[in-house]
Amino acid sequence: MTVQQKIENLREELNNHNYNYYVLDNATISDFDFDIKLKELEKLEKENPIFFDANSPTQRVGGTVTKNFKTVVHKNRMYSLDNSYSKEDLLDWEKRVEKVLGSSDLEFTCELKFDGASINLTYENGKFIKAVTRGDGFQGDEVTNNVKTIRSLPLSIKKDFISDFEMRGEIILPLDGFNKMNAERLENGEEEYRNPRNTASGSLKLQDSTEVAKRPLDCLLYQVVTSERKYKTHYESLENARKVGFKVPNTIKLAKSIDEVFEFVNFWDAKRHELPYETDGIVIKVNNLQQQEELGYTAKAPRWAIAYKFKAEQVSTILEEITYQVGRTGAITPVANLQPVQLAGTTVKRASLHNADQIEKLDIRVHDTVFVEKGGEIIPKIIAVDFTKRSENSQPTQYATHCPECNTKLVRTEGDAKHYCPNQFGCAPQITGRIQHFISRKAMDIDGLGGETVDLLRKEGLIQNYADLYDLKVDQVIPLERMAEKSANNMIDGIEKSKQIPFEKVLFALGIRFVGETVAKKLAKHFKSIDNLMAASLEELINVDEIGDRIAQSILDFSSDLGNIQLIDRLKSHGLQLEVSAESLENQTEILKDQVFVVSGVFHQMSRNELKKAIEDNGGKVSSSISKKTTFVVAGDNMGPSKLTKAQDLGISIISEQEFIDKIS
Repeated sequence: MTVQQKIENLREELNNHNYNYYVLDNATISDFDFDIKLKELEKLEKENPIFFDANSPTQRVGGTVTKNFKTVVHKNRMYSLDNSYSKEDLLDWEKRVEKVLGSSDLEFTCELKFDGASINLTYENGKFIKAVTRGDGFQGDEVTNNVKTIRSLPLSIKKDFISDFEMRGEIILPLDGFNKMNAERLENGEEEYRNPRNTASGSLKLQDSTEVAKRPLDCLLYQVVTSERKYKTHYESLENARKVGFKVPNTIKLAKSIDEVFEFVNFWDAKRHELPYETDGIVIKVNNLQQQEELGYTAKAPRWAIAYKFKAEQVSTILEEITYQVGRTGAITPVANLQPVQLAGTTVKRASLHNADQIEKLDIRVHDTVFVEKGGEIIPKIIAVDFTKRSENSQPTQYATHCPECNTKLVRTEGDAKHYCPNQFGCAPQITGRIQHFISRKAMDIDGLGGETVDLLRKEGLIQNYADLYDLKVDQVIPLERMAEKSANNMIDGIEKSKQIPFEKVLFALGIRFVGETVAKKLAKHFKSIDNLMAASLEELINVDEIGDRIAQSILDFSSDLGNIQLIDRLKSHGLQLEVSAESLENQTEILKDQVFVVSGVFHQMSRNELKKAIEDNGGKVSSSISKKTTFVVAGDNMGPSKLTKAQDLGISIISEQEFIDKIS
């Protein structure tokens, strides 16, 4: 046997032992014998570096130090999930799905919703390539070296699966391991970790992978993302992923009806506390992958999946004080300052009171005993007052009349839930908030510049708005607290590079009230430049798809403000992208203007996403369901029969993939 064969045999044997122990929970070798074989492999690899393999079992012990985690754009966006809190919500979701598909022939998968850190794993030719955190869904941090230390994760797989794919999953810290870690910390006189979820997430960003390897992290997988059409259902793809070595929880269940979904929900609502890890709900997905494609996505979440959240834990505590926060738009948010209390594994000291109406509705007063829960088990909120414990001297809450930061009188327009501070250019939190929004990842994505630095720059009088960023010089920044020459250069370089950020992101970065990411994209596509947008009338704005009165009026208010006009002029002078680039316009036409398309079935020359993009690039609109407004249905193979019938009943033209391509050529 050659040295290479011996190395490869040892790797395969150790990988199998890893799989049996960490995935199947069925050890086939003692820890001592495993360590002996691992040391033998380490020695052979060290003596024969020509046979190095980044995915060898020896690479799981860590040793790599990562000082800066590289930001990586996801090949396929990692969406959030819509939440539901009742069975009525699930029934409503089922109806929406049936309406879009035009069919009630549905099958679902039910999976436990793991409480950990979301991760995207890339495999090419059966080899693990990289791991990237969810981040903002569009891009995340590469944590490959740290994730590689998780023993239950296969670094190479058998070839009878899919060649190139991504696995989505959750990095978790099982409760036993978490409790052992805390016991050790207490013994060493250190503070305990608060909860498994935050500890798992924090572990992924440790700089030394050797330290990560010491933590009992696990990786539970829940989705295969690939362009290959090897499997017809989500369940089938996960079952085959399990066979080739991925740790897919065996709690996943097929449900033939929504009633079977309810049975799964009821079972785990009662049994979830017996699980070895934390879970906060159930994820229900449409099982058929073609139906998933038909359903598509909203701006934030897949239409084919929904999370059912278990009833949140509640505690009671004392409301000690009500304070007020000022947001970047001037919106005032009342905050309940609470007597600290343990809730769902964390110490809660503050909770949002939302607005004056909510305070009045619940009759919330200072010194009340209040019931607190985590809405969606994330943000604490007050849900009720214990009136039996209220003092006789209690006085109703008088909502703030002036801004807590600049003392400007607050305003509240009719129909608006919140009060606002109108002093947008002189109120410190608004100034800082707008600049922080401007530099954020989804907006200008300026490297080397964070929220604390923005606040420091403002306090030092170096910036008062986001246009001031482009006037900053290295020698102005170096004297700042905790700022070295390299950091200063990185900041100025990051600001300079942001001038290449495309118009739609710049438009979102401006912080126009009610103009989020999706609205900014629609506006950029329609008006093509900031000048066209700011010159638009109310009628022109409302005529844009999905732009209503409220958004239109907000844009008009922004465009007519002298301070904003001056800011835009300064951004133009600095060379920011305030119009759609020539490259983006190159392949765009108005051939399909005012035409509405529904895309249905399986296609061969273009992917479904490519078809939708081609429709939009040529001025058309994509709809998820057939209605009287539909102009054409682009039909591929296996188009749903109910959709076909509906299109025929409404007299809508049905065209093939080739006919569509001919139409835009």
